[in-house]
Amino acid sequence: MISEDVSAWRRERLARAGFDEGVAARLAGDFAIDLHALLELVERGCRPDLAARILAPLDGESRPC
Repeated sequence: MISEDVSAWRRERLARAGFDEGVAARLAGDFAIDLHALLELVERGCRPDLAARILAPLDGESRPC
């Protein structure tokens, strides 16, 4: 399935950028979260956990693919 392949690719990218495996898996499956924005924040020196908080949805719910 395409969305599973994309999710796996996103998870790998996040893990390589320093995201904890569990956080990377959760973020990778939420296609409303901009992967490139997360990676850019980390590249600019933001801690991965803080980058995830900055880009987290305000309502705390993940969105469907």
